[in-house]
Amino acid sequence: MAKQNIILGVTGGIAAYKAPELVRRLREHGACVQVVMTDSAKQFVTETTLQAVSGLPVRQSLWDREAEAAMGHIELARWADLVLIAPATAEFMARIAAGAAPDLLTTLCLATRAPIVIAPAMNHVMWANPAVQANREVLEGRGIRVLGPEHGDQACGETGIGRMMEPNDIVSAMQSIAPVSTTGNEQLPLQGRMVMVTAGPTREAIDPVRYISNRSSGKMGYAMASAARDAGANVILISGPVGLDEPDGIECLRVETAEQMFAATHEHIQGVDIFIAAAAVSDYRPEKQEQNKIKKTKAVMQIDLVKSPDTLASVAKLANGPFTVGFAAETERVRDYALGKLENKKLDMIVANKVGADRGFDCDDNAVEVFWRGGERSFPMTAKAELAAQLIQLITDRYAGSAGTQTKKDWPRAVRD
Repeated sequence: MAKQNIILGVTGGIAAYKAPELVRRLREHGACVQVVMTDSAKQFVTETTLQAVSGLPVRQSLWDREAEAAMGHIELARWADLVLIAPATAEFMARIAAGAAPDLLTTLCLATRAPIVIAPAMNHVMWANPAVQANREVLEGRGIRVLGPEHGDQACGETGIGRMMEPNDIVSAMQSIAPVSTTGNEQLPLQGRMVMVTAGPTREAIDPVRYISNRSSGKMGYAMASAARDAGANVILISGPVGLDEPDGIECLRVETAEQMFAATHEHIQGVDIFIAAAAVSDYRPEKQEQNKIKKTKAVMQIDLVKSPDTLASVAKLANGPFTVGFAAETERVRDYALGKLENKKLDMIVANKVGADRGFDCDDNAVEVFWRGGERSFPMTAKAELAAQLIQLITDRYAGSAGTQTKKDWPRAVRD
């Protein structure tokens, strides 16, 4: 979203308290954010806060004499590359579904040619109301993108579907919506390249109802796939079982076990230029899968485990294979283990981070250390979507710098290193 002009419309719901964080996340991705508030929104978040985080005066009224003397609402409507309404209340949805324009924000929505995205937020009973759902269908039918809402605890003390998506998730979703800004004949850095990303955990069955797995959410891998797409690459995402939506514009292959991930990777690896193994693949799997549920009859139960196939190492060994990037999640001696994995598996690059309680897995932020032969770089704690964009830039630089503009398939290993 670099250099994109985004109007953030804030309406009068309790989720408006998330608006400053959303502005901050959008600006981290290079967007210029102009906030437009409704009168009701001012009951939940202040103009001062939003102006401080956006760096621009907040627009509120259609009757601002200074701004409207020059038809400011039309100027704003033309300025925007994308209009995001977050939170979008039931009232606001009804107004734009009906084509009403009683205030600045609804007027902008009617006057702009830019894509419009809304992130609804309301009580779960309101969201389920047939009138609200009818308005949602109308808006989607007109090409307005609806993000969420999500299931969870609500300010009223009830639980259900109606929570606004978290700012990080909204920004991640918008990366596939915001128009790409290019000038002249400028090409995106990975234009024409094929990138494969593995993401999420694998599950290794013990019996029909139990399995061995890990805490990976897949968020980092999905962010890497989205960032590679935004850099111009054709992306194949091979995903273990996660609770994430498939990114737009990306071919997503769903697998469950380590063996399935290995098979899917090698089935599609031909022609891949960059392979990014962000998945947390199970190192071991049960030697035998029971056909029926194991009953609780013994005080001690033993499960024999055997090694799972190593997808990352197998790709790194391919003759004329892709530029290969591994991930290492460690609880201790991160640098030592990462460098060992880099050397032992003959990788081109490895991204390492420390994991544990409330760190790394299933979080929206991450901090990593990146190593390659003869170099390293640290990335401080930041949102995974932003971190992924920075990592893709570094990977692109290393990929291109290894042999100029040649295709990696033509590079000898000594040159790639």
